[in-house]
Amino acid sequence: MQDTGTETNDDAADLTEAGRLLFAGAADFYAAAQTLDRLPPMEGVEIAFAGRSNVGKSSLINALTGRNTLARTSHTPGRTQQLNFFRIGERLSLVDMPGYGYAAVEKAKVEAWTRLIHAYLKGRSNLARVFMLIDARHGFKSIDTDVLDGLDKAAVSYQVVLTKGDSLKKGEVASRIAGIEAGLAKRPAAFPQVILTSSRDDSGVPELRAAIAKLLVERGA
Repeated sequence: MQDTGTETNDDAADLTEAGRLLFAGAADFYAAAQTLDRLPPMEGVEIAFAGRSNVGKSSLINALTGRNTLARTSHTPGRTQQLNFFRIGERLSLVDMPGYGYAAVEKAKVEAWTRLIHAYLKGRSNLARVFMLIDARHGFKSIDTDVLDGLDKAAVSYQVVLTKGDSLKKGEVASRIAGIEAGLAKRPAAFPQVILTSSRDDSGVPELRAAIAKLLVERGA
């Protein structure tokens, strides 16, 4: 559902509180899949996180849930080699997808990940949205736009979340967000609003939680 721009301050405050409560409860790793036959049953609402290797997916998942070690973080790009599922309460699952764009990983392994990801995105009817993580310092790279092309083609709803926002100077923030939003304007599956986050200082995390809470409301979950 597209944002109509009519959300009131009270609505926004309610969603922020709903997001806080959603992620204040239980959060547990419950499944990992390297092949389609290992995917867990479709239950509740799923939200997936995608992005280049080392963009900070695991760190952001940890920041969202307020747990330092729920998702494994690593200084070695390419460590996430499967779809990792985390259950948030009874209504929501977060999915940490393998990072893309790390050249040191064997080509065959990258191709296997790519097939798994594409099959997952197409066949998961309870997938509400993919959050595309983009490094705020660099913006879109060609490999990111290739992934966005695939999501548009598959008609999978996605929203861009900028990570490492604390690395931007204050004067750079507005222009970076405007540039990203301009690049999304003609993409049919893109949600128009960009969220700027930092897992280091938790900026933007309440807004991301609120966006996820809104998805649950829209899905009737």
